[in-house]
Amino acid sequence: MNIYQLFPRLFGNKQTSFRLNGSKAENGCGIFNDIDETALEAIKDLGITHIWLTGILEHASESIGTHPDITKGRAGSPYAVTDYRAVDPDLGSMDDFEQLVSRIHNKGMKVIIDFIPNHLARQNKGFDSCNFNYCEGQAFVSPRRISEQPYEEFPAKATGNNVFAPNPSINDWYDTVKLNYDEHDTWEKMLAILRFWCGKNVDGFRVDMAEMVPVSFWQWVIAELRKDYQPMMIAEIYQPDLYKPFLDAGFDYLYDKVDLYNTLERVLCEGHEAKEISQVWKDLDEMDAHMLRFMENHDEKRLASQQFVGSAFDALPAVSLSALMNTGPFMVYNGQESGEDARGEIGYSGDDGRTSIFDYCHMPQHQKWMNDGKFDGGGFDEAQKKLFGYYRDLLHFRNEHSAIKEGKFYDLMWCNPWYMNFDPQFVYAFLRYSETERLLVVVNFNRNESRDVEVKIPHDALALMGKRKANEFDMNDFASEVQPVHLEPLETKVVDLDSRRSCFTISVGYFELT
Repeated sequence: MNIYQLFPRLFGNKQTSFRLNGSKAENGCGIFNDIDETALEAIKDLGITHIWLTGILEHASESIGTHPDITKGRAGSPYAVTDYRAVDPDLGSMDDFEQLVSRIHNKGMKVIIDFIPNHLARQNKGFDSCNFNYCEGQAFVSPRRISEQPYEEFPAKATGNNVFAPNPSINDWYDTVKLNYDEHDTWEKMLAILRFWCGKNVDGFRVDMAEMVPVSFWQWVIAELRKDYQPMMIAEIYQPDLYKPFLDAGFDYLYDKVDLYNTLERVLCEGHEAKEISQVWKDLDEMDAHMLRFMENHDEKRLASQQFVGSAFDALPAVSLSALMNTGPFMVYNGQESGEDARGEIGYSGDDGRTSIFDYCHMPQHQKWMNDGKFDGGGFDEAQKKLFGYYRDLLHFRNEHSAIKEGKFYDLMWCNPWYMNFDPQFVYAFLRYSETERLLVVVNFNRNESRDVEVKIPHDALALMGKRKANEFDMNDFASEVQPVHLEPLETKVVDLDSRRSCFTISVGYFELT
């Protein structure tokens, strides 16, 4: 599975100029119909199998008249939902959405949308007093007061990020209220909402802050939902001790943020050793295949931003490793493949290295791929063409090789220490293998220097791959095969161990797929 996180408000916006804190009319806004046959064909050609349509639910915004004191930015947070059964009117009608779903399916791809069960906008529809938690006897005080008529709420409802006080801070989710799962009525309402969207032919849900809702609810609701539908369920989750309970409750995939993403961030930006990546699969304890891997999403800083790596190319080793390390889904955030760098201040979100989800804005680098709706990369410079080609080749490589799609993983770092012509500070090596294919993946995180390494492959790995039998082992030599690999700075190489030839090479200096 290759997932493309697509934010319709951003993705289809062709407006090239903007005004700080500008309105929809001034800064533009993409719509469902911008994601037309041409756009979808280009996304499919990129190697995508699933599209996560982000921010499609009706949410607090200037367009629907939400009180400005409880709206983050003029476009508003897509995670402050006002009506779970309606689409954002900025994007179009429900009929437009249904037609988009049909177009995606006709292209052979599947549709994922957000499900946000923990919280919703302070001004909302479809819920009763029993569905909320309260600060009894106290009035709500917004930390953002920009209206002459302050927003009134009494008694104050608890804020979405578990703030049980009437005066949340500007850093809290003050535009949302926490739902009460002590009431079974909340459970029933959530089940009905999931069934509603399954009835719209949605194929799966990315569940926002799933860990803030009781596991017992997920055990019940997923079982109930799957009596009639079989949606894929992805949990946004950051507590590793909850991974197994959530998988047992019926989730198919979990965010791999605190393990792989955070480890790669430290390797890329803080000088940590590449060999620390080995701890990820050890901590996951055979749950790797259920982890969603990514290096960008709407919550995280853009790789090319000055607040993160500072270069889309310097981040390539982390991207390739995330994509090739296991069989679970890999996700790309719209604009990532074009080197979007989220430069400058747009409005509410400030200049934080993220493309704003709160403001009406556009993605300048993405627009060079979009090229006024042609989606032919007509605006790319040579560097962007190489970057985009890298993502396309990588995603297709995932789709086309059995060792990556369904094969097993073997970490080679334990048998390749410093003193044996290897460099675990910057180089990470592992095997991916199936019944028909045996691949060696070697990644160089060094930005300035090449590496010539001799990768040792131990007896048990050769046996697991079917390349040796037990009676062929020389037990005095722990590694009976050695594969020499030359790596340019920031280069990833995949070697076919049967032909001893490089079958995939990703490099800042050159890109080739052989």
